[in-house]
Amino acid sequence: MGEQSPLGHGEAWLGVAECFLASSALLARCRVHSPKERLGLRLHFADDTSAPVYRETRLGSGLARDPCTLVVAFRLRLVGGPGHAVFRKESLLNTPLFVGFPGFTSKLWLAHDERDRYRGVYEWDGPERAEHYARCLWRVLALVSVPGSIRYAVLPGLRRDEFLTDPGRAGGLGPDGTEAWWRVQDTT
Repeated sequence: MGEQSPLGHGEAWLGVAECFLASSALLARCRVHSPKERLGLRLHFADDTSAPVYRETRLGSGLARDPCTLVVAFRLRLVGGPGHAVFRKESLLNTPLFVGFPGFTSKLWLAHDERDRYRGVYEWDGPERAEHYARCLWRVLALVSVPGSIRYAVLPGLRRDEFLTDPGRAGGLGPDGTEAWWRVQDTT
């Protein structure tokens, strides 16, 4: 993981627009699913925070041929207290902003943690595709997030469920040599 930054405005918004069109077709053909098995699962992270899964979105089988896990984190501006519950309900409307990106297979939506950060834990088909999505998403998140709070980690060769059940496979240190904010310690 190198320096993180958004794509240029034109390229990012073009990617979002193409995704929205592709998402419309996927939704119309009932290819997008919302499994319930992982709802309520709490992920405990290496930075001493935790958050429960409040939604899962899956496209088809949810499995990638060239798997990688993508973890995205951000903190929303002006959302606190009961506003978190409103955001979790409203966030379903954001589905067309990611399911149509090439390579998307599945996403776990996590509620805010003890530091008011939201996370998404994805399985993506291809690390380059995951990186492209994360850098496009940055432009969307920047509209509603606290400046400087957006970050992501692309973990090539790792299925999302392996990331959750075998934390050692994801590695342990972030770029600064400390325990990585994205690393799952355990699940309950």
